[in-house]
Amino acid sequence: MSVLGEGNTAVIEKLQASGALLAEEAYEHKYPYDWRTKKPTIFRATSQWFASVDAFREDALAAIEAVRWLPAIGQNRITSMTQSRSDWCISRQRTWGVPIPVFYDRDTDEVLLNAATLDHVQKLFAEHGSDVWWTRSEEELLPEPYASEAGRWVKGLDTMDVWFDSGSSWSAVADAREQLQYPVDLYLEGSDQHRGWFQSSLLTSVAANGVAPYKTVLTHGFVLDERGYKMSKSLGNVVNPLTVIEGGNNKKKEPGYGADVLRLWVASVNYAADVCIGPSIIKQTFDGYRKIRNTARFLLGNLHDYSPDLAVPYEELPQVDRYMLGRLTEVTAEAREAYDDFQFSRAISVVQTFLTNDLSNFYLDFGKDRLYIGAPAELRRRSCQTVLAACVTSLSAALAPVLPHLAEDIWQNLPYETGHTSVFQGLWPTVDYPPVEGPEWGAVLALRDEVNKCLEQARVDKVIGASLEAKVLLHLADADLSAKLGEWADYHEGSNQVDELRFFLLASQVELVGSAEEVTTRSTYSAMSSEPQATIGVLKADGDKCERCWHYSTDIDCDPQYPGVCQRCSDSLILMGFPAVAEPEAVAA
Repeated sequence: MSVLGEGNTAVIEKLQASGALLAEEAYEHKYPYDWRTKKPTIFRATSQWFASVDAFREDALAAIEAVRWLPAIGQNRITSMTQSRSDWCISRQRTWGVPIPVFYDRDTDEVLLNAATLDHVQKLFAEHGSDVWWTRSEEELLPEPYASEAGRWVKGLDTMDVWFDSGSSWSAVADAREQLQYPVDLYLEGSDQHRGWFQSSLLTSVAANGVAPYKTVLTHGFVLDERGYKMSKSLGNVVNPLTVIEGGNNKKKEPGYGADVLRLWVASVNYAADVCIGPSIIKQTFDGYRKIRNTARFLLGNLHDYSPDLAVPYEELPQVDRYMLGRLTEVTAEAREAYDDFQFSRAISVVQTFLTNDLSNFYLDFGKDRLYIGAPAELRRRSCQTVLAACVTSLSAALAPVLPHLAEDIWQNLPYETGHTSVFQGLWPTVDYPPVEGPEWGAVLALRDEVNKCLEQARVDKVIGASLEAKVLLHLADADLSAKLGEWADYHEGSNQVDELRFFLLASQVELVGSAEEVTTRSTYSAMSSEPQATIGVLKADGDKCERCWHYSTDIDCDPQYPGVCQRCSDSLILMGFPAVAEPEAVAA
Protein backbone atom coordinates (compact mmCIF):
# COMPACT_ATOMS: atom_id res chain seq x y z
CA MET A 1 0.00 0.00 0.00
CA SER A 2 1.04 3.61 -0.50
CA VAL A 3 2.94 4.80 2.54
CA LEU A 4 1.47 8.30 2.32
CA GLY A 5 -2.02 7.13 1.36
CA GLU A 6 -4.07 4.07 2.22
CA GLY A 7 -1.08 2.41 3.87
CA ASN A 8 -1.00 5.06 6.59
CA THR A 9 -4.74 4.60 7.25
CA ALA A 10 -4.37 0.80 7.39
CA VAL A 11 -1.60 1.06 10.03
CA ILE A 12 -3.75 3.31 12.21
CA GLU A 13 -6.71 0.92 11.95
CA LYS A 14 -4.50 -2.04 12.90
CA LEU A 15 -3.08 -0.21 15.90
CA GLN A 16 -6.60 0.77 16.92
CA ALA A 17 -7.87 -2.81 16.64
CA SER A 18 -5.07 -4.13 18.81
CA GLY A 19 -5.51 -1.45 21.43
CA ALA A 20 -2.01 -0.10 20.85
CA LEU A 21 -2.93 3.32 19.45
CA LEU A 22 -2.21 6.05 21.98
CA ALA A 23 -3.34 9.03 19.91
CA GLU A 24 -4.26 10.11 16.40
CA GLU A 25 -4.08 13.70 15.16
CA ALA A 26 -3.99 15.30 11.70
CA TYR A 27 -1.51 18.16 11.35
CA GLU A 28 0.32 20.00 8.53
CA HIS A 29 4.10 19.97 8.36
CA LYS A 30 6.94 20.43 5.87
CA TYR A 31 7.88 17.23 4.07
CA PRO A 32 10.95 16.53 1.89
CA TYR A 33 10.37 15.96 -1.82
CA ASP A 34 12.73 14.34 -4.28
CA TRP A 35 14.21 17.07 -6.49
CA ARG A 36 14.17 14.89 -9.61
CA THR A 37 10.76 13.22 -9.52
CA LYS A 38 9.07 16.01 -7.50
CA LYS A 39 7.49 13.26 -5.35
CA PRO A 40 7.64 12.88 -1.54
CA THR A 41 10.50 10.79 -0.21
CA ILE A 42 9.90 7.71 1.95
CA PHE A 43 12.11 6.86 4.92
CA ARG A 44 12.72 3.41 6.32
CA ALA A 45 15.02 1.97 8.97
CA THR A 46 17.50 -0.57 7.61
CA SER A 47 20.80 -2.08 8.66
CA GLN A 48 23.78 -0.27 7.09
CA TRP A 49 27.51 -0.76 6.70
CA PHE A 50 29.81 1.91 8.13
CA ALA A 51 33.50 2.61 7.84
CA SER A 52 34.93 4.25 10.93
CA VAL A 53 37.00 7.40 10.32
CA ASP A 54 38.01 7.91 13.95
CA ALA A 55 41.14 5.76 13.69
CA PHE A 56 42.81 7.89 10.98
CA ARG A 57 41.07 11.28 11.19
CA GLU A 58 44.20 13.07 12.44
CA ASP A 59 46.24 11.57 9.59
CA ALA A 60 43.62 12.79 7.12
CA LEU A 61 43.73 16.32 8.58
CA ALA A 62 47.54 16.31 8.33
CA ALA A 63 47.31 15.16 4.70
CA ILE A 64 44.96 18.06 3.93
CA GLU A 65 47.63 20.49 5.15
CA ALA A 66 50.14 19.07 2.64
CA VAL A 67 47.82 19.66 -0.36
CA ARG A 68 47.60 22.86 -2.41
CA TRP A 69 43.96 24.00 -2.55
CA LEU A 70 42.72 26.32 -5.32
CA PRO A 71 40.99 28.50 -4.32
CA ALA A 72 42.41 28.44 -0.78
CA ILE A 73 38.93 28.45 0.80
CA GLY A 74 38.63 24.83 -0.29
CA GLN A 75 41.02 23.79 2.47
CA ASN A 76 38.74 25.25 5.14
CA ARG A 77 35.71 23.48 3.71
CA ILE A 78 37.20 19.98 3.57
CA THR A 79 38.94 20.43 6.93
CA SER A 80 35.70 21.28 8.72
CA MET A 81 33.88 18.38 7.04
CA THR A 82 36.62 15.88 7.93
CA GLN A 83 36.88 17.10 11.54
CA SER A 84 33.19 16.52 12.14
CA ARG A 85 33.06 13.09 10.50
CA SER A 86 33.29 9.97 12.65
CA ASP A 87 31.70 7.37 10.36
CA TRP A 88 31.08 6.87 6.69
CA CYS A 89 27.96 4.97 5.62
CA ILE A 90 29.23 2.95 2.66
CA SER A 91 26.12 0.86 1.87
CA ARG A 92 23.15 1.74 -0.34
CA GLN A 93 19.84 0.00 -1.03
CA ARG A 94 19.89 0.35 -4.82
CA THR A 95 18.92 -1.96 -7.66
CA TRP A 96 22.18 -1.05 -9.43
CA GLY A 97 25.80 -0.59 -8.45
CA VAL A 98 28.77 -2.60 -7.24
CA PRO A 99 27.55 -5.13 -4.65
CA ILE A 100 28.97 -5.42 -1.15
CA PRO A 101 30.18 -9.07 -1.23
CA VAL A 102 28.80 -10.21 2.10
CA PHE A 103 26.66 -13.21 3.13
CA TYR A 104 24.21 -13.49 6.03
CA ASP A 105 23.03 -16.48 8.05
CA ARG A 106 19.38 -17.06 7.07
CA ASP A 107 18.31 -17.60 10.67
CA THR A 108 20.59 -15.39 12.79
CA ASP A 109 21.75 -12.65 10.34
CA GLU A 110 25.33 -13.56 11.32
CA VAL A 111 27.75 -12.00 8.82
CA LEU A 112 30.08 -14.07 6.66
CA LEU A 113 32.90 -11.85 5.38
CA ASN A 114 36.51 -13.01 5.46
CA ALA A 115 39.63 -13.25 3.27
CA ALA A 116 38.54 -16.54 1.69
CA THR A 117 35.10 -15.30 0.62
CA LEU A 118 36.49 -11.98 -0.62
CA ASP A 119 39.25 -13.62 -2.67
CA HIS A 120 36.77 -15.99 -4.30
CA VAL A 121 34.33 -13.20 -5.21
CA GLN A 122 37.18 -11.02 -6.44
CA LYS A 123 38.28 -13.72 -8.90
CA LEU A 124 34.72 -14.12 -10.17
CA PHE A 125 34.41 -10.36 -10.63
CA ALA A 126 37.73 -10.19 -12.46
CA GLU A 127 36.65 -12.90 -14.89
CA HIS A 128 32.93 -12.20 -15.35
CA GLY A 129 32.25 -8.70 -13.99
CA SER A 130 30.34 -7.68 -10.89
CA ASP A 131 26.98 -8.73 -12.39
CA VAL A 132 27.72 -12.32 -11.40
CA TRP A 133 26.67 -11.37 -7.88
CA TRP A 134 23.12 -10.92 -9.14
CA THR A 135 23.01 -13.72 -11.72
CA ARG A 136 24.59 -16.58 -9.75
CA SER A 137 23.45 -18.51 -6.71
CA GLU A 138 25.04 -18.53 -3.27
CA GLU A 139 26.56 -21.94 -3.99
CA GLU A 140 28.40 -20.52 -7.02
CA LEU A 141 29.51 -17.40 -5.18
CA LEU A 142 30.85 -19.14 -2.06
CA PRO A 143 34.23 -20.92 -1.81
CA GLU A 144 34.65 -24.24 -0.06
CA PRO A 145 33.85 -25.22 2.64
CA TYR A 146 31.01 -22.63 2.65
CA ALA A 147 29.66 -23.69 -0.76
CA SER A 148 28.77 -27.11 0.70
CA GLU A 149 26.41 -25.42 3.16
CA ALA A 150 25.12 -22.77 0.75
CA GLY A 151 21.58 -23.31 2.00
CA ARG A 152 22.58 -21.67 5.29
CA TRP A 153 23.72 -18.43 3.65
CA VAL A 154 21.97 -15.69 1.70
CA LYS A 155 23.87 -13.05 -0.30
CA GLY A 156 23.46 -9.40 0.67
CA LEU A 157 21.60 -7.06 -1.65
CA ASP A 158 23.22 -3.80 -0.58
CA THR A 159 25.42 -1.96 -3.05
CA MET A 160 28.53 0.06 -2.35
CA ASP A 161 28.27 3.82 -2.00
CA VAL A 162 29.33 5.23 -5.37
CA TRP A 163 31.62 7.66 -3.56
CA PHE A 164 33.62 4.64 -2.40
CA ASP A 165 33.95 3.54 -6.04
CA SER A 166 35.08 6.92 -7.33
CA GLY A 167 37.04 7.59 -4.16
CA SER A 168 39.28 4.61 -4.87
CA SER A 169 40.02 5.67 -8.46
CA TRP A 170 43.50 6.74 -7.38
CA SER A 171 44.23 3.02 -6.89
CA ALA A 172 42.37 1.66 -9.93
CA VAL A 173 43.64 4.37 -12.31
CA ALA A 174 46.74 6.26 -11.19
CA ASP A 175 48.51 3.67 -9.04
CA ALA A 176 47.69 0.79 -11.39
CA ARG A 177 49.29 2.24 -14.54
CA GLU A 178 53.01 2.58 -15.11
CA GLN A 179 52.63 5.70 -17.28
CA LEU A 180 50.80 7.52 -14.47
CA GLN A 181 51.88 8.47 -10.98
CA TYR A 182 50.40 8.44 -7.50
CA PRO A 183 49.77 10.80 -5.77
CA VAL A 184 48.50 12.59 -8.87
CA ASP A 185 49.24 16.21 -9.76
CA LEU A 186 45.68 17.53 -9.82
CA TYR A 187 42.11 16.65 -8.91
CA LEU A 188 39.55 18.88 -10.68
CA GLU A 189 35.84 19.00 -9.85
CA GLY A 190 32.98 21.18 -8.65
CA SER A 191 32.87 22.90 -5.29
CA ASP A 192 30.35 20.36 -3.96
CA GLN A 193 32.97 17.61 -4.07
CA HIS A 194 34.62 18.60 -0.77
CA ARG A 195 31.85 16.49 0.69
CA GLY A 196 32.03 13.94 -2.14
CA TRP A 197 34.87 12.81 -4.40
CA PHE A 198 37.62 14.92 -2.85
CA GLN A 199 36.83 13.63 0.62
CA SER A 200 36.16 9.99 -0.29
CA SER A 201 39.43 9.91 -2.24
CA LEU A 202 41.27 11.44 0.71
CA LEU A 203 39.83 8.99 3.23
CA THR A 204 40.49 5.83 1.19
CA SER A 205 44.02 6.92 0.29
CA VAL A 206 44.98 7.97 3.82
CA ALA A 207 43.45 4.81 5.29
CA ALA A 208 45.37 2.60 2.87
CA ASN A 209 48.67 4.47 2.41
CA GLY A 210 48.77 7.39 4.84
CA VAL A 211 48.93 10.10 2.13
CA ALA A 212 46.48 12.23 0.16
CA PRO A 213 45.95 10.93 -3.40
CA TYR A 214 46.50 14.40 -4.92
CA LYS A 215 49.07 17.20 -4.72
CA THR A 216 46.69 19.94 -5.83
CA VAL A 217 42.90 20.23 -5.77
CA LEU A 218 41.12 22.78 -7.95
CA THR A 219 37.41 23.45 -7.51
CA HIS A 220 35.06 25.31 -9.80
CA GLY A 221 31.54 26.63 -9.64
CA PHE A 222 28.55 25.67 -11.75
CA VAL A 223 27.29 26.90 -15.12
CA LEU A 224 24.06 28.92 -15.06
CA ASP A 225 22.04 30.49 -17.84
CA GLU A 226 22.36 34.15 -18.84
CA ARG A 227 19.92 35.25 -16.14
CA GLY A 228 21.75 33.33 -13.43
CA TYR A 229 19.25 30.45 -13.21
CA LYS A 230 20.22 26.82 -12.86
CA MET A 231 19.95 24.97 -16.17
CA SER A 232 17.09 22.52 -16.43
CA LYS A 233 15.49 20.59 -19.26
CA SER A 234 12.07 21.40 -17.84
CA LEU A 235 12.86 25.13 -17.98
CA GLY A 236 14.31 24.80 -21.48
CA ASN A 237 17.34 26.93 -20.63
CA VAL A 238 20.09 24.36 -21.18
CA VAL A 239 22.99 25.57 -23.34
CA ASN A 240 24.30 22.66 -25.39
CA PRO A 241 28.08 22.94 -25.94
CA LEU A 242 27.73 21.20 -29.29
CA THR A 243 25.26 23.86 -30.41
CA VAL A 244 27.76 26.57 -29.48
CA ILE A 245 30.44 24.79 -31.50
CA GLU A 246 28.47 23.59 -34.55
CA GLY A 247 25.37 25.78 -34.45
CA GLY A 248 21.70 24.87 -34.17
CA ASN A 249 19.14 23.96 -36.81
CA ASN A 250 18.66 27.64 -37.59
CA LYS A 251 22.21 28.84 -38.25
CA LYS A 252 21.14 32.50 -38.40
CA LYS A 253 19.63 32.31 -34.94
CA GLU A 254 22.17 29.86 -33.51
CA PRO A 255 25.43 30.18 -35.48
CA GLY A 256 28.30 27.80 -34.86
CA TYR A 257 31.29 29.51 -33.27
CA GLY A 258 33.76 26.62 -33.17
CA ALA A 259 35.45 24.90 -30.26
CA ASP A 260 37.98 27.69 -29.71
CA VAL A 261 35.30 30.24 -28.85
CA LEU A 262 33.76 27.91 -26.27
CA ARG A 263 37.21 27.24 -24.83
CA LEU A 264 37.92 30.99 -24.73
CA TRP A 265 34.71 31.55 -22.76
CA VAL A 266 35.71 28.81 -20.29
CA ALA A 267 39.17 30.32 -19.87
CA SER A 268 37.86 33.88 -19.53
CA VAL A 269 35.44 33.39 -16.64
CA ASN A 270 36.18 33.20 -12.92
CA TYR A 271 35.62 29.49 -12.50
CA ALA A 272 35.93 29.70 -8.71
CA ALA A 273 32.36 31.03 -8.64
CA ASP A 274 29.21 30.12 -10.56
CA VAL A 275 29.35 31.39 -14.16
CA CYS A 276 26.69 32.38 -16.68
CA ILE A 277 26.49 31.47 -20.35
CA GLY A 278 24.05 32.31 -23.13
CA PRO A 279 23.85 33.66 -26.69
CA SER A 280 24.86 37.25 -25.89
CA ILE A 281 27.76 36.13 -23.68
CA ILE A 282 29.06 33.78 -26.38
CA LYS A 283 28.65 36.54 -28.98
CA GLN A 284 30.76 38.86 -26.82
CA THR A 285 33.38 36.12 -26.45
CA PHE A 286 33.40 35.64 -30.22
CA ASP A 287 34.09 39.35 -30.68
CA GLY A 288 37.14 38.98 -28.44
CA TYR A 289 38.25 35.89 -30.36
CA ARG A 290 37.87 37.72 -33.67
CA LYS A 291 40.01 40.59 -32.34
CA ILE A 292 42.79 38.13 -31.52
CA ARG A 293 42.48 36.46 -34.91
CA ASN A 294 42.47 39.74 -36.86
CA THR A 295 45.55 40.98 -35.02
CA ALA A 296 47.32 37.71 -35.83
CA ARG A 297 46.33 38.10 -39.51
CA PHE A 298 47.84 41.60 -39.55
CA LEU A 299 51.08 40.32 -38.03
CA LEU A 300 51.33 37.44 -40.51
CA GLY A 301 50.41 39.64 -43.48
CA ASN A 302 53.29 41.99 -42.74
CA LEU A 303 55.82 39.18 -42.42
CA HIS A 304 55.33 37.86 -45.97
CA ASP A 305 58.88 38.84 -47.02
CA TYR A 306 60.55 38.23 -43.64
CA SER A 307 62.77 35.44 -42.35
CA PRO A 308 64.73 35.13 -39.09
CA ASP A 309 68.05 35.80 -40.85
CA LEU A 310 66.74 39.32 -41.64
CA ALA A 311 66.14 40.12 -37.96
CA VAL A 312 67.76 43.32 -36.74
CA PRO A 313 70.15 42.71 -33.79
CA TYR A 314 68.72 43.86 -30.47
CA GLU A 315 71.40 46.48 -29.89
CA GLU A 316 70.55 48.10 -33.25
CA LEU A 317 66.81 48.29 -32.61
CA PRO A 318 65.19 51.68 -31.97
CA GLN A 319 64.07 52.27 -28.42
CA VAL A 320 60.38 51.76 -29.19
CA ASP A 321 61.14 48.28 -30.57
CA ARG A 322 63.19 47.39 -27.52
CA TYR A 323 60.36 48.66 -25.34
CA MET A 324 57.88 46.36 -27.12
CA LEU A 325 60.15 43.32 -26.78
CA GLY A 326 60.53 44.11 -23.09
CA ARG A 327 56.74 44.22 -22.77
CA LEU A 328 56.48 40.92 -24.66
CA THR A 329 58.86 39.35 -22.16
CA GLU A 330 56.75 40.61 -19.25
CA VAL A 331 53.52 39.37 -20.85
CA THR A 332 54.75 35.83 -21.64
CA ALA A 333 56.24 35.52 -18.14
CA GLU A 334 53.01 36.65 -16.49
CA ALA A 335 50.93 34.35 -18.70
CA ARG A 336 53.18 31.40 -17.83
CA GLU A 337 52.87 32.16 -14.12
CA ALA A 338 49.09 32.40 -14.46
CA TYR A 339 48.87 29.06 -16.29
CA ASP A 340 51.00 27.41 -13.60
CA ASP A 341 48.57 28.74 -10.99
CA PHE A 342 45.55 27.57 -13.05
CA GLN A 343 44.47 31.22 -13.36
CA PHE A 344 43.37 30.88 -16.97
CA SER A 345 41.32 34.08 -17.03
CA ARG A 346 44.39 36.04 -15.93
CA ALA A 347 46.58 34.39 -18.59
CA ILE A 348 44.08 35.18 -21.35
CA SER A 349 43.48 38.70 -20.04
CA VAL A 350 47.21 39.47 -20.04
CA VAL A 351 47.61 38.32 -23.65
CA GLN A 352 44.43 40.05 -24.85
CA THR A 353 45.41 43.31 -23.15
CA PHE A 354 48.82 43.20 -24.80
CA LEU A 355 47.28 42.50 -28.21
CA THR A 356 44.75 45.31 -27.85
CA ASN A 357 46.53 48.05 -25.93
CA ASP A 358 50.22 47.55 -26.67
CA LEU A 359 50.01 46.20 -30.21
CA SER A 360 46.81 47.29 -31.96
CA ASN A 361 46.19 50.64 -30.26
CA PHE A 362 49.83 51.70 -30.04
CA TYR A 363 52.63 49.90 -31.85
CA LEU A 364 50.78 48.71 -34.96
CA ASP A 365 48.83 51.96 -35.18
CA PHE A 366 51.88 54.08 -35.92
CA GLY A 367 53.90 51.09 -37.22
CA LYS A 368 51.81 50.97 -40.40
CA ASP A 369 53.86 53.90 -41.70
CA ARG A 370 57.05 51.91 -41.16
CA LEU A 371 55.60 48.78 -42.78
CA TYR A 372 53.85 50.37 -45.77
CA ILE A 373 55.84 53.53 -46.58
CA GLY A 374 59.41 52.40 -46.04
CA ALA A 375 61.32 50.42 -48.66
CA PRO A 376 61.25 46.64 -47.99
CA ALA A 377 64.83 46.48 -46.74
CA GLU A 378 64.91 49.76 -44.80
CA LEU A 379 65.99 49.52 -41.16
CA ARG A 380 62.76 51.08 -39.87
CA ARG A 381 60.74 48.35 -41.61
CA ARG A 382 62.99 45.38 -40.82
CA SER A 383 63.24 46.36 -37.16
CA CYS A 384 59.43 46.53 -36.98
CA GLN A 385 59.18 43.10 -38.61
CA THR A 386 61.66 41.76 -36.05
CA VAL A 387 59.22 42.75 -33.31
CA LEU A 388 56.19 41.39 -35.18
CA ALA A 389 57.90 38.01 -35.67
CA ALA A 390 58.74 37.74 -31.98
CA CYS A 391 55.15 38.66 -31.07
CA VAL A 392 53.40 36.26 -33.45
CA THR A 393 55.47 33.20 -32.54
CA SER A 394 55.44 33.88 -28.79
CA LEU A 395 51.76 34.79 -28.55
CA SER A 396 50.61 31.82 -30.65
CA ALA A 397 52.42 29.52 -28.21
CA ALA A 398 50.96 31.41 -25.24
CA LEU A 399 47.44 31.06 -26.66
CA ALA A 400 47.83 27.39 -27.62
CA PRO A 401 46.63 25.88 -24.30
CA VAL A 402 43.29 27.68 -24.66
CA LEU A 403 42.93 28.27 -28.43
CA PRO A 404 44.65 25.25 -30.00
CA HIS A 405 43.01 25.56 -33.43
CA LEU A 406 43.78 29.26 -33.80
CA ALA A 407 47.33 28.83 -32.50
CA GLU A 408 48.00 26.01 -34.96
CA ASP A 409 46.41 28.03 -37.76
CA ILE A 410 48.81 30.89 -37.02
CA TRP A 411 51.78 28.54 -36.86
CA GLN A 412 50.97 26.85 -40.17
CA ASN A 413 50.80 30.26 -41.89
CA LEU A 414 54.17 31.52 -40.71
CA PRO A 415 56.12 32.40 -43.89
CA TYR A 416 59.39 31.03 -42.52
CA GLU A 417 60.72 27.88 -40.84
CA THR A 418 60.76 27.69 -37.05
CA GLY A 419 62.23 24.22 -36.52
CA HIS A 420 58.84 22.82 -35.45
CA THR A 421 56.06 21.72 -37.78
CA SER A 422 53.45 22.35 -35.08
CA VAL A 423 53.04 24.92 -32.34
CA PHE A 424 52.64 22.01 -29.92
CA GLN A 425 56.06 20.56 -30.71
CA GLY A 426 57.87 23.48 -29.15
CA LEU A 427 58.16 24.39 -25.49
CA TRP A 428 56.99 27.57 -23.84
CA PRO A 429 58.36 30.58 -25.80
CA THR A 430 61.79 31.67 -24.58
CA VAL A 431 61.40 35.45 -24.65
CA ASP A 432 64.03 37.13 -22.52
CA TYR A 433 64.45 40.77 -23.47
CA PRO A 434 65.31 43.29 -20.75
CA PRO A 435 62.72 45.93 -19.91
CA VAL A 436 63.56 49.39 -21.27
CA GLU A 437 64.73 51.53 -18.37
CA GLY A 438 63.13 54.85 -17.58
CA PRO A 439 59.60 56.01 -16.74
CA GLU A 440 59.11 58.00 -19.95
CA TRP A 441 57.21 55.28 -21.84
CA GLY A 442 54.27 55.47 -19.49
CA ALA A 443 54.26 59.23 -19.91
CA VAL A 444 54.53 58.92 -23.70
CA LEU A 445 51.53 56.59 -23.83
CA ALA A 446 49.51 58.88 -21.56
CA LEU A 447 50.53 61.91 -23.63
CA ARG A 448 49.54 60.08 -26.79
CA ASP A 449 46.03 59.54 -25.41
CA GLU A 450 45.76 63.22 -24.50
CA VAL A 451 46.94 64.33 -27.96
CA ASN A 452 44.41 61.97 -29.58
CA LYS A 453 41.64 63.63 -27.56
CA CYS A 454 42.78 67.05 -28.76
CA LEU A 455 42.98 65.90 -32.37
CA GLU A 456 39.48 64.46 -32.14
CA GLN A 457 38.11 67.71 -30.71
CA ALA A 458 39.94 69.67 -33.41
CA ARG A 459 38.19 67.49 -36.01
CA VAL A 460 34.83 68.17 -34.37
CA ASP A 461 35.60 71.90 -34.46
CA LYS A 462 36.54 71.64 -38.17
CA VAL A 463 40.12 72.77 -37.46
CA ILE A 464 41.44 69.70 -39.28
CA GLY A 465 40.06 66.74 -41.18
CA ALA A 466 42.31 63.70 -40.77
CA SER A 467 44.89 63.70 -37.98
CA LEU A 468 47.71 63.93 -40.57
CA GLU A 469 46.47 67.42 -41.47
CA ALA A 470 47.58 68.57 -38.01
CA LYS A 471 50.63 70.14 -36.52
CA VAL A 472 50.86 69.55 -32.76
CA LEU A 473 52.49 72.02 -30.39
CA LEU A 474 53.62 70.72 -26.99
CA HIS A 475 54.86 72.28 -23.81
CA LEU A 476 55.67 69.86 -20.96
CA ALA A 477 56.21 70.84 -17.34
CA ASP A 478 58.63 67.93 -16.83
CA ALA A 479 61.99 69.12 -18.20
CA ASP A 480 63.46 65.59 -18.37
CA LEU A 481 60.51 64.26 -20.30
CA SER A 482 60.60 67.29 -22.58
CA ALA A 483 64.30 66.65 -23.28
CA LYS A 484 63.60 63.01 -24.07
CA LEU A 485 60.82 63.90 -26.46
CA GLY A 486 63.12 66.50 -27.94
CA GLU A 487 65.54 63.73 -28.95
CA TRP A 488 62.73 61.98 -30.80
CA ALA A 489 61.51 65.18 -32.40
CA ASP A 490 65.04 66.02 -33.60
CA TYR A 491 65.34 62.98 -35.87
CA HIS A 492 68.41 62.77 -38.07
CA GLU A 493 70.09 60.06 -40.13
CA GLY A 494 72.34 57.79 -38.10
CA SER A 495 70.71 58.65 -34.77
CA ASN A 496 69.39 55.07 -34.34
CA GLN A 497 66.01 56.67 -33.72
CA VAL A 498 64.07 55.64 -36.81
CA ASP A 499 60.73 57.04 -35.67
CA GLU A 500 60.15 60.67 -35.08
CA LEU A 501 57.82 61.91 -32.38
CA ARG A 502 55.26 62.84 -35.01
CA PHE A 503 54.72 59.17 -35.87
CA PHE A 504 53.97 58.29 -32.25
CA LEU A 505 51.36 61.03 -32.10
CA LEU A 506 49.94 60.40 -35.61
CA ALA A 507 50.44 64.00 -36.74
CA SER A 508 52.36 65.40 -39.69
CA GLN A 509 54.47 67.69 -37.50
CA VAL A 510 55.20 68.00 -33.77
CA GLU A 511 56.96 70.98 -32.25
CA LEU A 512 58.12 71.35 -28.64
CA VAL A 513 57.82 74.99 -27.55
CA GLY A 514 59.16 76.93 -24.61
CA SER A 515 55.98 77.98 -22.84
CA ALA A 516 52.32 77.20 -22.43
CA GLU A 517 51.49 80.73 -23.58
CA GLU A 518 53.20 80.11 -26.90
CA VAL A 519 51.08 76.98 -27.42
CA THR A 520 47.81 78.78 -26.81
CA THR A 521 48.87 81.80 -28.84
CA ARG A 522 49.90 79.90 -31.95
CA SER A 523 47.27 77.14 -31.88
CA THR A 524 43.81 77.11 -33.37
CA TYR A 525 42.73 74.69 -30.65
CA SER A 526 44.49 73.99 -27.34
CA ALA A 527 43.93 72.07 -24.11
CA MET A 528 45.63 71.22 -20.83
CA SER A 529 46.74 67.73 -19.78
CA SER A 530 47.23 66.75 -16.13
CA GLU A 531 49.04 63.43 -16.59
CA PRO A 532 51.60 64.17 -17.85
CA GLN A 533 51.27 67.88 -17.12
CA ALA A 534 51.32 69.48 -20.56
CA THR A 535 49.75 72.09 -22.79
CA ILE A 536 48.69 70.71 -26.17
CA GLY A 537 47.86 72.76 -29.23
CA VAL A 538 46.56 71.84 -32.71
CA LEU A 539 46.78 73.86 -35.92
CA LYS A 540 46.98 73.18 -39.64
CA ALA A 541 50.16 71.38 -40.73
CA ASP A 542 52.78 73.23 -42.79
CA GLY A 543 53.26 72.41 -46.47
CA ASP A 544 51.35 70.14 -48.79
CA LYS A 545 50.07 66.59 -48.65
CA CYS A 546 52.37 63.84 -49.95
CA GLU A 547 50.51 61.66 -52.43
CA ARG A 548 52.27 58.55 -51.17
CA CYS A 549 52.40 58.74 -47.35
CA TRP A 550 49.66 61.40 -46.88
CA HIS A 551 51.84 63.33 -44.44
CA TYR A 552 52.02 67.08 -44.92
CA SER A 553 55.51 68.35 -45.71
CA THR A 554 57.35 71.42 -46.97
CA ASP A 555 59.62 69.33 -49.23
CA ILE A 556 57.04 68.04 -51.71
CA ASP A 557 58.35 67.83 -55.31
CA CYS A 558 61.96 67.96 -54.05
CA ASP A 559 62.94 65.22 -56.52
CA PRO A 560 61.80 65.69 -60.13
CA GLN A 561 61.88 61.90 -60.63
CA TYR A 562 58.91 61.50 -58.27
CA PRO A 563 56.64 64.54 -58.37
CA GLY A 564 54.00 64.94 -55.66
CA VAL A 565 55.91 63.03 -52.95
CA CYS A 566 58.04 64.13 -50.00
CA GLN A 567 61.77 63.62 -49.56
CA ARG A 568 61.27 60.61 -47.31
CA CYS A 569 59.08 58.82 -49.85
CA SER A 570 61.44 59.78 -52.67
CA ASP A 571 64.35 58.17 -50.81
CA SER A 572 62.30 55.00 -50.30
CA LEU A 573 61.31 54.83 -53.96
CA ILE A 574 64.97 55.13 -54.98
CA LEU A 575 65.88 52.24 -52.64
CA MET A 576 63.09 50.19 -54.19
CA GLY A 577 64.33 50.95 -57.71
CA PHE A 578 60.95 52.41 -58.54
CA PRO A 579 60.90 53.79 -62.11
CA ALA A 580 60.96 57.55 -62.39
CA VAL A 581 57.97 59.40 -63.78
CA ALA A 582 58.68 60.27 -67.43
CA GLU A 583 58.54 63.94 -68.34
CA PRO A 584 55.77 64.72 -70.86
CA GLU A 585 57.04 65.25 -74.41
CA ALA A 586 56.68 68.67 -75.98
CA VAL A 587 53.69 68.86 -78.30
CA ALA A 588 54.13 70.68 -81.61
CA ALA A 589 51.89 73.65 -82.11
